[in-house]
Amino acid sequence: MRLPIFPMIILIAFNLLVDGYIWAVLRRVVKSRGVSRAYLVSSLLLIVYAAVIVALPRRRGGDSLLLADMWMLYSYFTVYVPKLVFVAVSLFAWLPLLWKRMVSRTVLRIGVLLAFATFVVMWWGALVNRTRIDVSDVVVYSENLPESFDGYTIVQFSDFHVGTYGNDTTFVSEVVDTINGLHPDIIFFTGDIVNRRTDELTPFVAPLSRLSAPDGVVSIMGNHDYGDYREWPSPQAKSDNLRRMHYMQAEMGWRLLLNSSEWLRRGSDSIAVVGVENWGDPPFTVYGDLRKAYPAPGDSIFKILLTHNPAHWVAEVADTDSVNIPLSLSGHTHAMQIEVGGWSPAKYRYPTWGGLYADSDSTHLLYVNIGVGAVALPMRIGATPEITRITLRRGPASLSSPSRSHTRQNNQ
Repeated sequence: MRLPIFPMIILIAFNLLVDGYIWAVLRRVVKSRGVSRAYLVSSLLLIVYAAVIVALPRRRGGDSLLLADMWMLYSYFTVYVPKLVFVAVSLFAWLPLLWKRMVSRTVLRIGVLLAFATFVVMWWGALVNRTRIDVSDVVVYSENLPESFDGYTIVQFSDFHVGTYGNDTTFVSEVVDTINGLHPDIIFFTGDIVNRRTDELTPFVAPLSRLSAPDGVVSIMGNHDYGDYREWPSPQAKSDNLRRMHYMQAEMGWRLLLNSSEWLRRGSDSIAVVGVENWGDPPFTVYGDLRKAYPAPGDSIFKILLTHNPAHWVAEVADTDSVNIPLSLSGHTHAMQIEVGGWSPAKYRYPTWGGLYADSDSTHLLYVNIGVGAVALPMRIGATPEITRITLRRGPASLSSPSRSHTRQNNQ
């Protein structure tokens, strides 16, 4: 096994800086040397623990190893993020040294309390909030919507990453029951059903097959669904994995759109559902092809575009007169699994990271679902698992550019 030496050096240096500082604080403010010695020993053990995490073969290992790695990495963060909080606050404790020879113990106590609160919030996000489903109710208006589709209801869900749950179908079944309980006309899944390989889906075929709507379930591929996050023994093995993905979605009764379209009909009216493959972020492949999926995107037909990555809407749909797609649905961002008071760090990576958006004249709308699953880190701090119920209505679009509207209904 080839060890990642450089990441290990960076991680060990980081640990030594943080723990060295906290050890020095303990030596100064705690009389018992046993406390500082115990902290030193625990810090050395954590360095060994961090080195093991970095050395794990993520891309080659099995699903059980990936799950163990996710929880080990998150456990590490739940220790060191609170430590960083303490370090940041405790720096202010040294200011009194400028006018008197003492450190502010009050500030140090505040740092300890905030660090403990951070630890609790992080584990709450992993053990409670990660599976606390919210339903977002959204009304989308368009003057071009055919009359027969006025009041048509869509449920969108996205980014399930079912491999994160191992073989436990409890949460997946709860999501299915919640969606079915909304009684939509159609269900859209906007990509990333697995983490790395199709076989992760096997335990969940039965519960996901229970999804039911008059117009069925329509899905698209996400960046994790192609097998690009795993090392394969051969190109053929990767191709077989992809074919199995197509087969298993069909087995579940889902209609997978691969740069293709289908029609929904109500009497003499119809709308097009356009599904593109993933619009990859570098260095990953751009599989999506809008004009292959729908050769005349500028025609007068009312169209709903399913595209996993909202960057595709920004690049090819928004403010593009030659494209007449009133509504696009995306996922992918997860809101980086952190959302507090309407703010998420995802905004610095994706300008359209969660909720309802419009371009400059509101002729192109986008809804970004922040997903139901978790990847990399098994937590959601805020950013609760989202199921979106969208109601289509005839009328002028009500958003101006750029905007975000998100009304959550707690489902517990």
